Amino acid sequence: MTFDQYKTDGFFDEYFVEDGKPRSYVRKIVKTINEMDPGELYNRQKAAEALMFETGITFTLYNTDETKEDIIPFDILPRIIPHREWEYIELGLKQRVEALNRFVADVYGDQKILKDKVVPKDLVLSSKAYRKQLLGIKPPRGIWTHISGIDLVRDDQGEFLVLEDNMRCPSGVSYVLENRAILKRIFPIVFQASHISPVEEYPSKLREMLEYLVPDKDNPTVAVLTPGMYNSAFFEHAFLAREMSVDLVQGSDLIVEDDFVYMRTTRGLQKVDSIYRRLDDDFLDPKMFRPDSLLGVPGIMKAWAKGNVALVNAPGTGVSDDKAIYSFVPQIIKYYLGEDPILSNVQTHLCRNKAELDFVVKNLEHLVVKPVAESGGYGILIGPKASKKEREAFKEKLLANPDNYIAQPVVSLSRAPVVVQESGMEGRHVDLRPFILYGKEIFVLNGGLTRVALKKGSLVVNSSQGGGSKDTWVIEPGKTKGTDA
Repeated sequence: MTFDQYKTDGFFDEYFVEDGKPRSYVRKIVKTINEMDPGELYNRQKAAEALMFETGITFTLYNTDETKEDIIPFDILPRIIPHREWEYIELGLKQRVEALNRFVADVYGDQKILKDKVVPKDLVLSSKAYRKQLLGIKPPRGIWTHISGIDLVRDDQGEFLVLEDNMRCPSGVSYVLENRAILKRIFPIVFQASHISPVEEYPSKLREMLEYLVPDKDNPTVAVLTPGMYNSAFFEHAFLAREMSVDLVQGSDLIVEDDFVYMRTTRGLQKVDSIYRRLDDDFLDPKMFRPDSLLGVPGIMKAWAKGNVALVNAPGTGVSDDKAIYSFVPQIIKYYLGEDPILSNVQTHLCRNKAELDFVVKNLEHLVVKPVAESGGYGILIGPKASKKEREAFKEKLLANPDNYIAQPVVSLSRAPVVVQESGMEGRHVDLRPFILYGKEIFVLNGGLTRVALKKGSLVVNSSQGGGSKDTWVIEPGKTKGTDA
């Protein structure tokens, strides 16, 4: 199994330029794989999948027929990014997270950006993720967006664009760490051929950030709050708690007394100072949000509002990743930082505006239409892939509630090679989710999660929709030659 028959098919390819020559930063790995014995690459791919099952790296998929726990498909050919490109991405991510944090603080504070009409007031206040109960609250250290997962795509010109922002409870970082660990075990020969920036420091950086939010205590108690073992990302919750050496708790393990949060232990109650919560806002506190929630902790929001516990991410941050508000992020960056955005958005049409709605309705076969408050690839229409009947049905939903939708042109996502048993190697579309921590400083994890659409021709990379993942390498500076990107 070699790259000899691999074709780019006219897409921007992460490994090869159009004439089939490998890019400078992948030459070593291409040479290494081409020199392997026939069948060895596929055998290593199967060994990696077996190891994922053995390790318990799973994701729960839910549909109307069954609930299935499975591994997220993992392809052993890494996605490689040269350091010069990564430096540019990192600067853009830091800029974006800083501006969005200021935006969240403002919309729950003085609302200057709304008064100055930079972002429409009704757009923000009508967002499903906006929590009016939080007006006037200031979280510990003034930080709202502690953990971000910013989804990037590379277009057919090779430019990285921001597809969407994830500022609530972004998932996937555990797969970044486990993908790296598995690839080191299964495919050590490729590591010997490259100089790769590490990712293993993420758990310590995460705990450091969680402890930073408790300024008046030397050894604060940190916990990870999970909805429970039936949550689709429970593996990640347990993994991060274990890697940080902190307790994994459910709502029933916590109690609020005198506006402080305590954890039930075999030795009695123990005060909890900082909580990485993987629980949606609506279920967090039945006294403030959904009264029927059995997953949350009654009174925890009052404890947070008084500064007696840190919640990560802060409640209400979802307003900053609303897909309609996304279209205003360039203006948000300019407003708060006085800078032009380093990373551009994908062109976006707001269906709440009649002229843009008319354009979208007339051009559904060329556009991707998304509900503004959904995630995980649910509820979207990919116009060129949909049938005429599907587009007509979607048009009815769009016209019935245009405020709920945005539309974007179909981006020809870059491709990377994957191992395919029947045909050797084929190109599949990929995106990239870097993870950013906002504590004392803004830290960007090297590389992040490369998600791959394993179905031939598909543009949907979400794990909930059958997508897979790759290890993402940032090649250390000075370790590659050439200028092609």
